[in-house]
Amino acid sequence: MNHWTKLSIEFANQRNYLDELFRVYPTIPEGIRDIDENLWQQVEQSFQAKNNVELLNVLLKMDLFPIKDSYTAYLKRDSSSISRNPNTVDRLCGRLYEMGLDKIFERCSEPKETNRQIGPLFKCWLDTKALGIMPVKLEEFISSTDDAILDASDAKMMEFARKNLEYKHNKGLDFVARFNGKYVIGEAKFLTDFGGHQNAQFNDAMTTVKSKVDAVTVAILDGVPYIESSNKMCKSIRGQNKHNIMSALVLREFLYSL
Repeated sequence: MNHWTKLSIEFANQRNYLDELFRVYPTIPEGIRDIDENLWQQVEQSFQAKNNVELLNVLLKMDLFPIKDSYTAYLKRDSSSISRNPNTVDRLCGRLYEMGLDKIFERCSEPKETNRQIGPLFKCWLDTKALGIMPVKLEEFISSTDDAILDASDAKMMEFARKNLEYKHNKGLDFVARFNGKYVIGEAKFLTDFGGHQNAQFNDAMTTVKSKVDAVTVAILDGVPYIESSNKMCKSIRGQNKHNIMSALVLREFLYSL
């Protein structure tokens, strides 16, 4: 097993791993979503008038549609389809009328799901100088050979890695750095459970860490992969020897060991 993976597993199973991880991923649920007053007034008017088409058109402008239905995303992306599919409109609006305005408002103003807030948290943690240095913009990053962490969007990091490090995947990166003259690229994932979307996130990170590039590759994984389990995800990281898979909590030690 890779030394850094072993270290991460030991940390997760022998120390206050979750307490420490909260510094990296402080997943505090947000407050309720703000509802535009003008939009809500239109919702009330169309609801009272039983104007199905107008009601759907207005609710689809909200950040969160009040009911989960497989057809709403299509309607949102192609608003003209509302007028062409009266049975679908009637079915959805029937559910809305059963809910009532108070419940519709409650659903539209629900906080974002915690998992959807996780993405930017790793980069926010880097901005706390957690790795000993502050991230810098691209101009400063390329103008020096000193230790540095790149402060850029996922797409800009991918572009830099493609131009300079032979990175060939069409996938943004979460981490680009240079330590002791060596470039380091990777993805950071907080995997909160097994299965579904979490497996896809795990596979993305593994694809990156296995890339043949002119850089050291890392998969910065946290969460359930370090549990002692027969799950494929857990087995996979324990079966890796040459690939650098590790918790964000040991990343600093890894970087300064290069």
